[in-house]
Amino acid sequence: MHLVSAPAPALESIGSPLLWAISIAVLLALLVADFLVTRRPHEVSMREAAGWSVFYLALPLLFAGGLWLAFGGGQALEFTTGFVVEKSLSVDNLFVFMLLLAAFAVPAEIQQRVLLYGIVGALVLRGIFIAAGAALLQAGTWAFLVFGAILFASAIKILHEALTGDGLERDVSRMRSVRLLRKLMPVTDDYQGTRMIVTERGRRALTPLTVVVVAVFATDVVFAVDSVPAVYGITEDPYLVFTTNAFALLGLRALYFVLQAVLAKLTHLNHGLALILAFIGVKLVLHWAHGIWPAVPEIPTLLSLAVIVLILTTVTLTSLRSRARATQREIRS
Repeated sequence: MHLVSAPAPALESIGSPLLWAISIAVLLALLVADFLVTRRPHEVSMREAAGWSVFYLALPLLFAGGLWLAFGGGQALEFTTGFVVEKSLSVDNLFVFMLLLAAFAVPAEIQQRVLLYGIVGALVLRGIFIAAGAALLQAGTWAFLVFGAILFASAIKILHEALTGDGLERDVSRMRSVRLLRKLMPVTDDYQGTRMIVTERGRRALTPLTVVVVAVFATDVVFAVDSVPAVYGITEDPYLVFTTNAFALLGLRALYFVLQAVLAKLTHLNHGLALILAFIGVKLVLHWAHGIWPAVPEIPTLLSLAVIVLILTTVTLTSLRSRARATQREIRS
């Protein structure tokens, strides 16, 4: 039995070679600036984190405005919707980073360096997955079914973890990457600032910073599997997929310190993310079916944005309400 699939048209993209070159150059410049900021280890103040967060939230807004002026409202809307999806998924990424930093007892003054390494790793992985996704779409519209299946599987996994609490009990010592690293080289007992390899008693040894960075990279792979198909459900333009991922990831270092106290209160966030991934999965399947049978309706991008924002707003409000009720019960008892 052969899977029905429409012929794959050439992917249309607004990303000219010049636009790609400029975008990658700006991305590298921003990463260099972040490394310079974290060059001297220090504990991040709320004022510093808030300032950088505002800066990194303003950038995609300006970029969306530029897309609107240069290419029209359609591309700007697709970018904005994709950015909202990626930013919401990146908040879940931050929650896992918070668990890892706590599990490895990372000193406060070098936490932002760990986060920055994680962001760089995530950007590299997203670039690889975006290129692979574009190649799949060129091969045939059946790729939308593959993306949809990945999103449905991710939605079920996230919802199961949210309902059972399994995702909160992450034993980093059992991660294969961590165990392999400790077998290859000895690991020092204490952190050595931002140094990742030191010489101890005449032998080269890894510091715990290296181990936690590897653990962060390992989790980046999992999030890339979810994120790239999700944004391909919004737009088929590889350039827009790349820029939504880049803008969503760039501000994570600062956003982590702003949301650190809030993340634990968003108890229903994963429920919402599961719904969003399942919704985009449905959108992908309908898009594939529309290519085969034009009578099958598609979900417009504007409606997608409205649904995603509604889900995020709802889970935020229910999380805060649940937290307030729990606090009241504690006071009464």
